[in-house]
Amino acid sequence: MIAKDGRGFTAPGRNYRSQPLLMTMKTKIMRDTVRAKIGGFFIQAGRAVLGLLLAFPLIPGAGAAPNPATEPDPRRDATVAAIELVLPSVVNIATETIIEHHDFYEQLFRDFYGEPRQQSNISLGSGVIIDEEGYLLTNFHVVSRASRVQVKLWDGRVFDAQPLIATPGSDVALLKIKCKPEDKFKAIKFAKDDDLLLGETVLALGNPFGLGGSVTRGILSSRNRRPSSGNEPLKVEDWLQTDAAINPGNSGGPLVNLRGELIGLNVAVYREAQGMGMGFSIPVKQVSLSLSRFFTPEWTDSLWFGAQLAAGPGPLVVASVQEGSPAWKAGMREGDQVLQLNGKAPTGLIDFNRRLCAAEDRPSQLVVKHGNERKTMQIELLKLENLARQKLGLSLLELSRGTAERLGIRSGENLYIEEVEAGSPGARANLQRGQLLAGINGQPTGDLRALAAALAGVKKGDKARLSVIVPRRFGGGYVEFRQGTVDIELR
Repeated sequence: MIAKDGRGFTAPGRNYRSQPLLMTMKTKIMRDTVRAKIGGFFIQAGRAVLGLLLAFPLIPGAGAAPNPATEPDPRRDATVAAIELVLPSVVNIATETIIEHHDFYEQLFRDFYGEPRQQSNISLGSGVIIDEEGYLLTNFHVVSRASRVQVKLWDGRVFDAQPLIATPGSDVALLKIKCKPEDKFKAIKFAKDDDLLLGETVLALGNPFGLGGSVTRGILSSRNRRPSSGNEPLKVEDWLQTDAAINPGNSGGPLVNLRGELIGLNVAVYREAQGMGMGFSIPVKQVSLSLSRFFTPEWTDSLWFGAQLAAGPGPLVVASVQEGSPAWKAGMREGDQVLQLNGKAPTGLIDFNRRLCAAEDRPSQLVVKHGNERKTMQIELLKLENLARQKLGLSLLELSRGTAERLGIRSGENLYIEEVEAGSPGARANLQRGQLLAGINGQPTGDLRALAAALAGVKKGDKARLSVIVPRRFGGGYVEFRQGTVDIELR
């Protein structure tokens, strides 16, 4: 209990004496003044600290922990991004080659068993898909003389593939995956022909032995070092050089830049007894040139178009036009830029060729730009068998394997003359039914596509030298083949 007297207040353990009122007021004023000054000091100090914090944000790790969900992964650089983009387009290629023996003992084997002895060789390489419909590229040496070709995709799927055409001089071959129409594939993008930086980072990809994607990294050590002077075979001087290792089985795989664009097709590695190997790739410029020859109606659908378009990522430009061809007669000229085909802009060379051939039974409308002039033209393709009849007056047939064997010749090397038009250039050259056309001006004519290529540079009124095989039959089923040449003037 607290007691109270007249002099002040008494509390347990302490005494408080009353002070005059004036003294009490002075004390209160001084106390409030001190508090105000102290409070102002802290306010100013707080403002200063806040300014420092705004000027110098907290360093990650020194204060709040960073959020992993918003921080970029330092491992995911341009190399990783390019690999993830390209790898679904890379395939493994397995080929099987059947070798037949032709010797004295082989003839004895045939006499007793009726079947030739055969030996199977297996080889492996890589390739790259260039179109969603299943067209792919590889090296010619990977699929040359193959009896069967299979491709294995990065996801494990396996398909048979059909070799379509190749250019042995550039070592580029085109294949088509045998698949259902609804099957679609991831296609690689092409770099521009001359978009190459000496020293830039490049990646060599492949799928050797079907074990999955293989990647090596290096720099572009050298570009092709000499200009092309014709159709001569490519040599080391024409290839791209890189220090990225091209492992066994990577032949035919893509060489790409950090944008994931195709800049070359892996072809070889040069090794010495000492030192590191040097990898070589076919430049994308040469690959595009091969595609311009591959994707023509003549090669894909046995239709005469007579023009070649430049392949690549840019606009479709006419590279060459054969005089007297359907393209020439329609008004197409070298340098024309294709804008529309049957009312739609083509997405690329393969798309243009596919849609043009799909309209073989009717004229196609083409819109092109030549300089500043815009032209619309009608083009009607001609079947290749009609081309031979038009220029030579001959009806020619491709020989099946069975027919060729019955005639005692090899299939795929000659065309069979089925009919000779009266009064035609062929008739004036005394060509007859049953003879075989083996070549024109030194170029072999094993099929109608090869015939179109041989006739491509021959104009109306020009003379061509035909290689002809004449069979001569004797008693007992013996046939003698005599080969000769005749000169003929094309109409």
